[in-house]
Amino acid sequence: MQIKTEAQLRDLYGFPSGRSKNKVLTTLEKHAIHFIEKSSFLVMSTCNIENKLDASPRGGTPGFVKVLNKNEIVIPDAKGNNITDSLSNILETGTVGLLFLIPGIDETLRVNGRAFISKDDRYLELFASDKNQPKACVVVTIEELFLHCAKAFMRSKLWDEGAKIDRKSFPTMGQMLKDQLGASEVPESREDMIKRYEKDL
Repeated sequence: MQIKTEAQLRDLYGFPSGRSKNKVLTTLEKHAIHFIEKSSFLVMSTCNIENKLDASPRGGTPGFVKVLNKNEIVIPDAKGNNITDSLSNILETGTVGLLFLIPGIDETLRVNGRAFISKDDRYLELFASDKNQPKACVVVTIEELFLHCAKAFMRSKLWDEGAKIDRKSFPTMGQMLKDQLGASEVPESREDMIKRYEKDL
């Protein structure tokens, strides 16, 4: 049976209550700020006006996302592949969803809000000490945020050493792209890929 209505959904799941119902905030407070300052990784979700979705990983040293005040944060757009799906979506809809992660911590922080792209010096100067400074930043005005429980990470054992697979048992990025694109050249080794990437970190 396909679920097609909100009423059917609520008949199946019921409604949130207690802390789950009341935990959504509209501004940063000390714990959310601390979480962002300790985070070295986030997933940025965006969509365009046709509701085409995109989820993009972003990373840096802990605190790579800067907190301006209780309503605004700034994300550097580090050098990447220049596809700019996320940035193009922000231009079209001005909305963003963020999932902040901290290695070793099973809880996550979710942030939703309005966003725009800027190359103003007042934002770029926040990253003046970075080895590879961003060309632009994503400035987010927070509309809602909340801490997300640890269940997904506990189920996946994401941070557990025993859950890691042997990297040699998994194809390299070069091999996967060669197969997907039907390329004829010898695939790039993982070691060569890392050396190439390290120039842009």
